[in-house]
Amino acid sequence: MKKAAIVGCGGISAVHAGVLDMMENVQLVACADIRPERAAAMAEKYGLHAYDSLEKMLDAEEIDVLHVCTPHYLHVPMIAEAHRRGIHVFAEKPPAIDWDQKKELFAMANDGGARIGISFQNRYLDATCKIKSLLESGEAGKVKAIRGFVTWARDEHYYVDSGWRGKLATEGGGVLINQSIHTMDLMNWFMGRASSVEASMCNRHLKGVIEVEDTLEALINYNGVPGIFYATTAYGVNSPVLIELSCENLTVRMEESEVTIRRPGKEVERLTFVRPALPGKDYWGVGHHDCIADFYACLEEDKPYQNDVLSIENTLDLMLSVYESASKNGESVVL
Repeated sequence: MKKAAIVGCGGISAVHAGVLDMMENVQLVACADIRPERAAAMAEKYGLHAYDSLEKMLDAEEIDVLHVCTPHYLHVPMIAEAHRRGIHVFAEKPPAIDWDQKKELFAMANDGGARIGISFQNRYLDATCKIKSLLESGEAGKVKAIRGFVTWARDEHYYVDSGWRGKLATEGGGVLINQSIHTMDLMNWFMGRASSVEASMCNRHLKGVIEVEDTLEALINYNGVPGIFYATTAYGVNSPVLIELSCENLTVRMEESEVTIRRPGKEVERLTFVRPALPGKDYWGVGHHDCIADFYACLEEDKPYQNDVLSIENTLDLMLSVYESASKNGESVVL
C-alpha cells in the first residue's frame, strides 16, 4: 500500500484525488495548500490531514508519492524538495517553464533516486493508442504531414481569480504551456523529435488582462515532415481538440474519443471509444486514471514508466523552442 499526498488543492487536484480514491493499492493521507481553506475542504472530503505548506506536510507525514498540482513555476522546486527526501513524484504539466528548470529536472531524473512521472494523460486515451498502433504497425505508411488545432475559451476571470495565471513569471506562458501542451505532446508522441520550429504568438482577446499569449501558431519541422500547430483561448466554447495525420496509405483524424480513418477507394472508418465516467473533462482528456494507475504499477513492479522525465524531453524542448522562436519574431530555432 502506497501512501500519497497532494500539494496544491486547486482545480486539477480534484482529478488526482478522485483517481487516488478509486485505487485499492493507494491511500491518500494528506494535502497542502497556501490557501488553508482549500486544503481544509479537500481534507474534509477525503479524510486527510491538511497543511498550509509543502514543507510542513513532508516533515509531518511519511509518504511514498507526492502529487504536485501547484502553479507552474513551483513544479520543479517542489519536485526537488520531495526528491531530496527520497519521495517519488507524480507532477502535473508543464514539467518545467524554462531551460534552467529543465536542466534541474533532468539532473534529478538521472541521479538514480526517487522516480518522477509527468501527467501527459492523453497518451493513454484509446483514440491515441489506436493512432499509435496504425503508425507503429506500418499500416499507415510514412507520415506526410500532421496538424493539431486547439480552440478553447478562457475569460478574464479564469486568469485574474487564480492569482498566478496570465503572468509570465508564474505561468511561464499562456495557451501553449497551459492549455495546448497536451496536443503538442501527442504530435511528438506520434512523430518523434522535431528538428526545427518557427512560431508566432499574440494576445487577441485579453489585451491588458494577461502578460502571456492567448493565441499561438507554429510550423514544426519533423525532419522534413511539416507539422502545423494552432492554439487559442479566444474561441467561444471549448471545442474538441483536432489532430490529423496524412500518411502514405491513409489519413487519420482524432477528435476527443472519435477516430476517423480514410483509405483511398474504401469506405470511411469511424471509431468511437466509450469509457466509463472518469475524473476529467472530455475536451482535454480523461486519461488521468490510467496515467496515474500506471505510475503506481511501475513503482510496485519496478519497471519503466512511459511518462518518465526522459520520455517528455521532446515535448519540453519543442515547447521552449516555440517560445524562443516567437520571442524572436518567428526566427527558426533548431532543436
